[in-house]
Amino acid sequence: MHRHGRRFLAGLKTFSREKRYGIDEALGVLGAFPKAKFDETVELAIRLGTDPGKTDQSIRGSISLPKGIGKARSVVVFAEGELAKQCTEAGAVAVGAADLAKRIEDGWTDFDVAIAHPSMMRFVGKLGKVLGPLGKMPSPKAGTVTDNVVAAVREFRAGKIEFRSDPAGNLHVGLGKRSFAAADLKANIEAFIEHVRGLRPASVKGTFIRKVVLSSTMSPGVILDVQG
Repeated sequence: MHRHGRRFLAGLKTFSREKRYGIDEALGVLGAFPKAKFDETVELAIRLGTDPGKTDQSIRGSISLPKGIGKARSVVVFAEGELAKQCTEAGAVAVGAADLAKRIEDGWTDFDVAIAHPSMMRFVGKLGKVLGPLGKMPSPKAGTVTDNVVAAVREFRAGKIEFRSDPAGNLHVGLGKRSFAAADLKANIEAFIEHVRGLRPASVKGTFIRKVVLSSTMSPGVILDVQG
């Protein structure tokens, strides 16, 4: 049986777990929770009204949040020649082709995002078993397979995030830090929810966004009222 810590249990006493809170009120609740000894990530979990068994109802994409996520992300790139040089200058931690694929096959996955030029997919394709389970496999839908790899490096390093629904039809993302101003967290939350709304597959019937829960790394979850 999982046992929650003292801070988590103290937080539970300060709000209703059944109530749906507006974003401003929910951020107030979150801000009043006891803080951890580090700057916690503010997280959003969304339960979607999709059928996970239908491939056309899988939700995946990327978004540059208006207020960033509070940290630079490490990026690797599959590119060659002049593009490889430009990606290194843009801040990629590793750039390569067959050599980079071999390094990853051998177990190196200490990076946040993998980006690939379309011409490099002959090397990237075989990495699905390694990068897929980690959510790091380059994909056109996520904006990580692109002709403009240099711009992608800059965007993802600055905080552009990828997301994809899990096998149960849920989305989990980090949208900033507890040290952020409430207005900045609100801007990121609203931008992400509206972006997800726009990804609704035509085949989904009924409510698309069923439940949205706001939390931080060490806190309970607060249900948001985001209908409408």
